[in-house]
Amino acid sequence: MNNIKNIFSIKDLENLSGIKAHTIRIWEKRYEILEPMRTDTNIRYYNTENLQKLLNITLLHNHGYKISKISKFPKDKISEIVREISNPKNANNHAISNFKLSMIEFNQKLFFTTYDELLKEKSFSEVFYEVFVPLISEIGMLWQTGTISPAHEHFISYLIKQKILINTEKVQIQEPIYNDRTFVLYLPENEIHELGLMFLNYEIQNNGYKTIYLGESVPLENLIDVKKYFSNITYVCYMTVEPTIENVEDYLSEIEKISDGDNNFFLLGRMAQNINKEKLSDNISVYSNIAELINSL
Repeated sequence: MNNIKNIFSIKDLENLSGIKAHTIRIWEKRYEILEPMRTDTNIRYYNTENLQKLLNITLLHNHGYKISKISKFPKDKISEIVREISNPKNANNHAISNFKLSMIEFNQKLFFTTYDELLKEKSFSEVFYEVFVPLISEIGMLWQTGTISPAHEHFISYLIKQKILINTEKVQIQEPIYNDRTFVLYLPENEIHELGLMFLNYEIQNNGYKTIYLGESVPLENLIDVKKYFSNITYVCYMTVEPTIENVEDYLSEIEKISDGDNNFFLLGRMAQNINKEKLSDNISVYSNIAELINSL
């Protein structure tokens, strides 16, 4: 554990907890809720224990507890009240905090324990939509602000991928309910952000359809090859960073040729939101998110 980051700036605490640094300083001064250390040049820094305490305090504060009251609680009392908060919204927030701690500490056990607790009350799809989606969004922000490293992002993403694959395997062994079309899922060339596509693959199969999963960075000519083996194909393309805004129109022109009126394309992801839907042919659809696409099946 000695090689794991365990020193945080007040800006790191702000990014991880959502509490402004100015507010954290006021809470420290008035209520002594944290015990920061100081460098030789008198700059505050915090350890993992401070971070965990602040995350728990944030949950209680968001639940209506006044900071003046929280500050008088013993450490064990804070943890006890956090465990007692059982409504779904706060349970989700607590889980997200635990997953962030798991990521910061590279703590697989905490990840699995938190996940297993969620599954006692939720389906896997609910866990993904309600907890993993906001967590992934927060991770993007934390990476951009330098609070976490790419190693942290890869660590937590791999664990989420594991859970998607485990649940996908469970539905893959079942025969599809619907055989009128086949979904072919892929990421465009140079696109490697796979989590959304992996979960979409699970959701489509869980709704009774057959899928062919091609994965990341797939050249368009590979899609043509698939047409040799299946008819009535619905291609599903998840566009997070590729194709770029300036190349989206050209990409659409290419997939128009592949669809040739017999097959459909479903497009979603951040880059897909730049597409002018009014110019699309009838067999190309753009979706804002995974849930919208699944609801259209």
